[in-house]
Amino acid sequence: MTMDQAYSWLSATLRLSTPLIFACFAGLWSERAGVVDVGLEGKMLAGAFAGAAAASLTGDVRLGLLAAVAASLALSFAQAWAEIERGGDQIVCGMAVNMIGAGLTAFAGAALFGEGGRTPALTAGERVTPVVAGLDALTLAAFAAAALSAFALARTKLGLRVNAAGENPGALDAAGGSVRATRHIAVAIGGALCGLAGADLSLAQAAGFLPGMSAGKGFIALAALVFAKWRPGACLATCLLFGGLDAVAIRLPDAVVPGVGAVPVQALQALPYLLTVALLAGFVGRARPPAAAGQPYRRE
Repeated sequence: MTMDQAYSWLSATLRLSTPLIFACFAGLWSERAGVVDVGLEGKMLAGAFAGAAAASLTGDVRLGLLAAVAASLALSFAQAWAEIERGGDQIVCGMAVNMIGAGLTAFAGAALFGEGGRTPALTAGERVTPVVAGLDALTLAAFAAAALSAFALARTKLGLRVNAAGENPGALDAAGGSVRATRHIAVAIGGALCGLAGADLSLAQAAGFLPGMSAGKGFIALAALVFAKWRPGACLATCLLFGGLDAVAIRLPDAVVPGVGAVPVQALQALPYLLTVALLAGFVGRARPPAAAGQPYRRE
């Protein structure tokens, strides 16, 4: 591999890792607070559609970013109400969010633009463009969000409360903290990050929204979170691993294995998903989530 090829692969890895980093750290905030979040995929789709639709209708990418975050937050608030306030099953509620995100975005796209659920192709002024070394502001923001999340969860009062809400909510309650409020805040932070993940898909990596364009990235981010055992540094590294595999699929479409022959591009594109299955099969049983994850809390 030449230096130019290595640089190209590294740049692609960073760009393709961006939505995974946002989504993985969204899940980290929620699950550290004791709220299992399997609705990352649906919130990413909501953010992707709202961002592209707003940018297309207004011609302003900044409004697209705000709309992406707002749409994902709206689903997060509904999810938090069902799970935290009503004590709903968190897996079922998360899957409902995924179905709502997939169905509602396709329906709204068809109703608004009449293009089979797609938004019109975005122009240069309606998209996020590269700012440094071929990387755009959302990629830089993803790494900043990862660093800030790691610091906040380890060193701030909010982070300590989030960790307590996930490990020992009774102790947090006894100390005068609100378990419900802490979980709501954590889920809201996760919703904002999911919105940015969706915005990256439609405003940076693509030039508009396509139904189902997240293509399982929310579930890959969830797998990365489990494999990383809910540790920020490991979450970032795992997301980069998945992004690197995606970059391989793009950069090596005609790979040839000695003694085997040409490798179909579909096999390369399947690598991140195969790794997801392998990680979940090999590590879910050994990864210990926060002790109170998935458990509604009611003050006695």
